[in-house]
Amino acid sequence: MSSLQALCSGLPLRPLPENRGRQAGVPHAPVRTPSLSPAEKQLALRNALRYFPPDVQELLAPEFAQELQLYGHIYMYRFCPDIEMRAYSIEQYPCQTKAAAAIMHMIMNNLDPAVAQFPQELVTYGGNGQVFSNWAQFWLTMFYLSKMTEEQTLVMYSGHPLGLFPSSRSAPRLVITNGMVIPNYSSRTEYEKLFALGVTMYGQMTAGSYCYIGPQGIIHGTVLTVLNAARRYLGIEDLAGKVFVTSGLGGMSGAQAKAAVIVGCIGVIAEVDKAALEKRYKQGWLMEVTDSLDRCIQRLREARKKKEVLSLGYHGNVVTLWERLVHELDTTGECLVDLGSDQTSCHNPFNGGYYPVQLSFTEAQNLMASNPAVFKDLVQESLRRQVSAINRLAEEKFFFWDYGNAFLLEAQRAGADVEKKGAGRTEFRYPSYVQHIMGDIFSQGFGPFRWVCTSGDPQDLAVTDELATSVLEEAIADGVRASVKLQYMDNIRWIREAAKHRLVVGSQARILYSDQKGRVAIAVAINQAIACRRITAPVVLSRDHHDVSGTDSPFRETSNIYDGSAFCADMAVQNFVGDACRGATWVALHNGGGVGWGEVINGGFGLVLDGTPEAERRARLMLSWDVSNGVARRCWSGNQKAYEIICQTMQENSSLVVTLPHKVEDERVLQQALQL
Repeated sequence: MSSLQALCSGLPLRPLPENRGRQAGVPHAPVRTPSLSPAEKQLALRNALRYFPPDVQELLAPEFAQELQLYGHIYMYRFCPDIEMRAYSIEQYPCQTKAAAAIMHMIMNNLDPAVAQFPQELVTYGGNGQVFSNWAQFWLTMFYLSKMTEEQTLVMYSGHPLGLFPSSRSAPRLVITNGMVIPNYSSRTEYEKLFALGVTMYGQMTAGSYCYIGPQGIIHGTVLTVLNAARRYLGIEDLAGKVFVTSGLGGMSGAQAKAAVIVGCIGVIAEVDKAALEKRYKQGWLMEVTDSLDRCIQRLREARKKKEVLSLGYHGNVVTLWERLVHELDTTGECLVDLGSDQTSCHNPFNGGYYPVQLSFTEAQNLMASNPAVFKDLVQESLRRQVSAINRLAEEKFFFWDYGNAFLLEAQRAGADVEKKGAGRTEFRYPSYVQHIMGDIFSQGFGPFRWVCTSGDPQDLAVTDELATSVLEEAIADGVRASVKLQYMDNIRWIREAAKHRLVVGSQARILYSDQKGRVAIAVAINQAIACRRITAPVVLSRDHHDVSGTDSPFRETSNIYDGSAFCADMAVQNFVGDACRGATWVALHNGGGVGWGEVINGGFGLVLDGTPEAERRARLMLSWDVSNGVARRCWSGNQKAYEIICQTMQENSSLVVTLPHKVEDERVLQQALQL
C-alpha cells in the first residue's frame, strides 16, 4: 500500500509496481474504437513510452500495446496507485504550499471510487470525463505539486503536466487546458484518434478541472429544475403525487433519484447498468429498485394514488419504459407521468453514453467494440423510438424538456420528429431546461457556486452551511427583488435539508445557487471563520462550469441567447482569462462538456480561502467578475432581467461600466431599410 509521501515522489520505476491489470468488481469504461492506422498505433505507443526511461521501455511496450489493442487507449494500469484513493485532509499532503495541497485534495476526490464513474480509467463522470489521460500523468502531477512554490505555476496540457514555470504570487498556481483542438479538426472521429494518441483529452467540465464534488452538484440543479418546471408547466408548488420519469443513474445522472425525494415527487429512473443502479441504492439515493416493468408500473400507480414520496429505480432501458407508458395511456386513457427528461450521456451516444433498446447491456458493449457502424444505426433507431413515445405522451398534459445532454440534438441527427416549425438552430420541439426553466435564473446571476472543506471534517462543513444560511437570510431582510428572494428561499431550504438527505459523497462539499452578492458575501464569511479558527483548514471555492459566465454552449447554457452569438465562445474564454487575472488559485478551459466534443467551450476555477486579507481581496474581485461577465453578455443580447441586474450593479459599483444595448422600438425601421 502506497503512502501520500510515496505518491508525491515521482513515477515508481525502481522497482516497477506489479502489473495488476484491470481490477475486478469495479465498473470500467467501454472499449474505445479509435480506428488507428499501423503508423498511428506506433505513434500512440511512442507517446506513452516517452514518460519512461529506456531501461524499462522494453518491458512496458508490450503491455501498453495490449491495452491499446484491447481497450482503445493506453491507461497504464500497472501504475494505478495501490492506495485508498480519497480526499485526505490537506495537512496530510507533503507540499510546500497550501494551494498545492488543496489541489491534491481535489484531484484525489475526483478519482475516489465512491465518486468516480470509472476510477481505473481516470473517468470521473459522463462516460468519458477524464481527470488525466493515463496514470503516469497522475504521478507526475502529484510530484510537481509537492515541489511547487508560491512563485511557480504548473501548466497542464490535456492531462499532461508540461512542467513548473516561474511566475508570481499573484498568478494562478495551476493553469489547465483540455481538448483545445483547432476548430476544423474538432470532430468526434478526430477526437477518438487524438485521445488514443495521448495528445488530447475530454475533461467534461469539473472532471478535468479537479472541481467535481460528487452527484450533490447536479442534485441541487435538478431540484431547482424540477421545482421551477412544476411552477412553469403545472402551476404548482407542491409536487406530491406528481410523477417525474427520466433515465440514467451514473455519475451526474445519479442525482435524479435523490432530487425527486427532496422535491417530494415520485421519481422513476431507468438504468441499463445494474452496477450503477445498485451503487445508488446502496448509497440510499434510490428507495426501491425493480427489474420488472409490470412491478414498476404497479408501484408508480400506488405511489400516485397515495401521494407517496418515492425514488424508484427501474433496471431496464428507458425506451421500454416510455413505450409502456404510451401503452397504458392508449389502453386505459390514463397518463401516468407529469414531467419527463433524459440524462443519459447522449453527448457520447456511440461509445457507451446511450444504450439502444434492441440490445441487452452486455450485447451493446460487445457490439459497440466489434461493429461501431451497426451499433450507431441501432442507437439512432432507439432514439427515434424514444422520441415517438415522448411525442405521444406530450399530446396529454405531460411536459418534457432536454436536460442539456444533447438528447434532442442527437435525436434530430437520428431523424427523430423533434423539429419546431419556424425555430432557430438552437430550438427544438421541446425546450432545453435553460431556455424555459433555468435561463432566467442565469440571467439574474444565479448559478452553481460550491465550496470544499479541505480538513475533511463534517463539522467544518456544518459551520459553512450555517454561515451561508445566515448570509442569505440577512440579504432577504435587507430587501431584494421578489424573483431573487424566491431563489434565496429555495437555497435556504436546500441547505437546511442537506444533512438530512446525506448529500456528501467524497469530499466535505456543499453547493448552492447564488448570485454575485451572495457568492461574495458567503466567501467573505467563510474566510473570516477560517481566520478565527472557527473553520479548521482552508476552504476551496469553485463552481460548476455550467454557470452564468463559464460556458458557451448553444444547445444548453447559451441556448436562450437569440442575437446570433450563441455559437460564439468569447464569454467562456474571457472568463478563464479574467479569473486568472483577478486571483484564482487555478483556472481551466475545456472543449466539450455536457453536450459533447466540439459543441461547447467552458471553463472553471478553484480559489483557496486561507483566512488572510489577501484571500478576501481575491475572492471579492474574482467572484464579482466571474458572475458579472455572463450577466453583461446576456444583457447585451437583449435579456431584460440581465439588463436590470447590470444597471443595479453599476449603481452600486462605480468601477463597473458596461455598454448597454438600445432596443429597436419600431420594427418598420428594419423592414424599410431592408427593402432598399
